[in-house]
Amino acid sequence: MDVVKEVLAKHQKELDKYKPITVEKHLECRLDLGTLLITDPNDFDDRELRDNKEEYLAALTRDNTQLLVNAIWELSTERVDESIVAKLPEPTTKWVPTYGFKRAEAEKAKDWVLEVPQNADPNTDMFQKKIDLRNEKVAKNEIQRMKNIVRAKKIDMPRSVAKSSTASVGKFQNKLPKEKEARGLGIKELIPGGKRKQSHITQTPEKEANLDLIKSVLNKKPKLDVDKAISMEKRGNRLAREAEAENEPTKKGNKKPKGKGSRKAVGKKSKGNHGQRAPGKKAQAGRKRR
Repeated sequence: MDVVKEVLAKHQKELDKYKPITVEKHLECRLDLGTLLITDPNDFDDRELRDNKEEYLAALTRDNTQLLVNAIWELSTERVDESIVAKLPEPTTKWVPTYGFKRAEAEKAKDWVLEVPQNADPNTDMFQKKIDLRNEKVAKNEIQRMKNIVRAKKIDMPRSVAKSSTASVGKFQNKLPKEKEARGLGIKELIPGGKRKQSHITQTPEKEANLDLIKSVLNKKPKLDVDKAISMEKRGNRLAREAEAENEPTKKGNKKPKGKGSRKAVGKKSKGNHGQRAPGKKAQAGRKRR
């Protein structure tokens, strides 16, 4: 009897390896034979999932695969190169494109809503944050690619650490390890013989810096150039004398200076006979003496 029981138990164990092809589900699974996809809408058994997770998931996967295989055997077949194949229908499920120009639009349609974490600001733009994280990841990948190229060519590349630029030119930021002071702020400082300008940003508070600027403007005395003042005074006096000299004849009687164009200077006065009478000219009667 023990031998019979042992044989029967062994045979039953062999049968347990081959489960039946019929699978019963509380809710009917959705099949898309065009893409060989099956969707199970039934809920998980929490107790089985907690106690026997691996065995439960393996059995669930086997049952759903059996349903998919059963549906394939019901399709029409054809012979291709001495092989019998099933004719798959057109797919009914739309897949998200994983490459090409349509992927960005598909991602937008996929992430139409994003969850805001509890420890984050409720007004945080999670869409912009996702874009920033993606751009940062792309930049890191590019840096890693360049490092791989340098490493492949066996080129010594010094380690460098950079920090982001700010409006204060990093004046109020914490310094990096072994960071040196900047020698200049522009191209003029690189010109030989050029003077280095002092930075307008200091550690002094803004209020005190503004007060010092106002005091320096109010207490500033104008510089006096003595030589320039004397030359300007001399020039003014000279111009005044010239103007007075031009106006002086007009004040005495408006007499015009004699020149070549005057009426008296048209002809020269004849010398005559030095006081003698001209011949043939009668003498005028003079005053008689008594």
